[in-house]
Amino acid sequence: MGHSSRILVVYCIIHMSAEELIGCRSSTGSLSLSGSVFEQVIENDRGYANESYFMPCDEKEQTRLAITQQCFTSMLSGQLCFQNIPGNAKRILDVGTGIGDWAIAVAERFPTAEITATDITCFQPTDVPPNVFFEIDDAQEEWTYTEPFDFIHLRGLSGAFSDWTAVYKKAHKHLQANGILEVADFGVITTTEPLVDSYLSIYNGACLSAAEKAGITLGLDHMMKSLLESAGFSIAKTRTLDIPLGTWSNDPRKRLAGKMALISALEGLEARSLRLLTRHMDWKAEDVRDLCDKVQVELMRPGVRPTIPCQFTVARKLMV
Repeated sequence: MGHSSRILVVYCIIHMSAEELIGCRSSTGSLSLSGSVFEQVIENDRGYANESYFMPCDEKEQTRLAITQQCFTSMLSGQLCFQNIPGNAKRILDVGTGIGDWAIAVAERFPTAEITATDITCFQPTDVPPNVFFEIDDAQEEWTYTEPFDFIHLRGLSGAFSDWTAVYKKAHKHLQANGILEVADFGVITTTEPLVDSYLSIYNGACLSAAEKAGITLGLDHMMKSLLESAGFSIAKTRTLDIPLGTWSNDPRKRLAGKMALISALEGLEARSLRLLTRHMDWKAEDVRDLCDKVQVELMRPGVRPTIPCQFTVARKLMV
């Protein structure tokens, strides 16, 4: 077991209740089986959907995505979205669905609506509600839907697209008049008190440089008001939450979300950086992993209070 895995296991044992551990396990139990039905591109011992997308899609990443979904649910006090989905919604689209947790939950809550969930690969479970449909699709390509949607959802896709304006224009085209687009994402990890000569700053700087070379942006720049407005949207509301990573917050609700967010963040260090740094910065895989281990140790050090911003933006397609 590697150093980073030991940190994750120790954190789970100390900080997570039995119910939370069981919940994480049960939410991903069927995914490891479905994860074997598509051929992954194996690179530096991680599985990827194709030769280009920088995030992995292997079982380790599927588990991280399941925990991230629980973190969002905690932040939203059990709600599925920042903006309530209209009760009369008939068609809902989830772009970049990942393991499909969100789409399945929406399908269960809105049994009369048709939920379409897309991703560039297929590792979603097969035992799902009859009103959810998983499709392999790249949102950067032409959208071929023949009927408009009432609600379009994008979450956790920072760095996924090189041209976010083009994706937003497709979403705008395929929404009903007065339809809703919700975009949600995490930014980069920081600390409440700056760390001098920190491994975290080295990690963040290297990833941002690699992303620039790759022609993508990390963080929250893809949620800028100007990008959505240039695609024809009207911004209804936006909110940024500073999530404490771990259990150091005095706010009970933030402590709960912080447990999940820390695990997701620690596991996400390698997931976000490995392909970017080895391909675009000529790093060796062992050097990337060594840096990730050092960042994990740094963030877990007593007295260090790491945080990560989470932004929600809700936009509408105005009626003409």
